[in-house]
This record gives sequence, C-alpha cells and structure tokens, in this order.
Amino acid sequence: MYENMVDVLIYLYENYMDGEGQPPVSQSDLEEELSQAGFSQTEIAHALRWLDELAVGVETPQYHAHTAGAIRVYSDSECQKLDTEARGLLLSLEQNGILDPVSRELAIDRLLAIEHPLVMIDEVKWVVLLVLMNRPGREDAFTLMEDIVYHDELVYLH
Repeated sequence: MYENMVDVLIYLYENYMDGEGQPPVSQSDLEEELSQAGFSQTEIAHALRWLDELAVGVETPQYHAHTAGAIRVYSDSECQKLDTEARGLLLSLEQNGILDPVSRELAIDRLLAIEHPLVMIDEVKWVVLLVLMNRPGREDAFTLMEDIVYHDELVYLH
C-alpha cells in the first residue's frame, strides 16, 4: 500500500504525464487501475481533486509578478507545513529562475493542499514539477526541475 496522495501523483506522472503512455479514457477506469496498483480510494480521490484544483489555479492565477528584490514572507501556518528546508528549496528554485512568482505561489498552494502536517522535501520537488508542467511558457524550467527530481541535484544557473 502506498503512503499518500503524492504517491498517486508520482504514479500518474511516471505512467502518463511524461508523454509515454495513454491514460484510461474514463475516470472510473483510471480509478480502477490506481486501485489495482495499490492506492486507497481516499488517496486516489485526493490526488484527482488536487490535479483538478491545479488546473483551475493555472487557468486563473490569482498571483501577480513582484518587484525585483522582493521576498516571500510565509505565514505561521505555512511555516508549520513547509519547514526551513522546504522554504529554502523554493527560494533557491526562484533565485535560479526555475520558479517565477506565479509558479511559486501555485506550488505553495498545492503543497498546502497535501493532507498531512509536514511536507517532505521530495514532495516539494514533485509538486513544483507538476506545477511547471502545467504552466505554458515554463518548458525550460520544467526540464530543469525534472533533472532535479530525477538526479537529486540543484542545477545552478549562471
């Protein structure tokens, strides 16, 4: 049995979203496949709802560009869910041009939607990857993030 809904997202990405395979046509067939792969109905429902909410956030972002040199200040509830390492990774990704302010805010929103108290660093990487994959014009950033996810090293840009 898989641990959480992020595992469902990773499974979907690795099996369908990377352009290799075709997902089942109906949602019920997809849910059945995920269930047979060992995911609980609860985690499947959470993952599919999470993806739907990501699509809505990408279509109608509520975030705007910031001025050069501005920094993101996290609320107390965000700090509880995103520890120093997670926030540091987000900052590093932004400083290296992988995340723009809108992508960062979408990633934070989707990280906060994960239904457990603390988000792990690997989950941050996967969520950022999925956000970038769904943002038109961010293909280069997506490619860099994919390298980070699969090779576990941050690429520093010059």
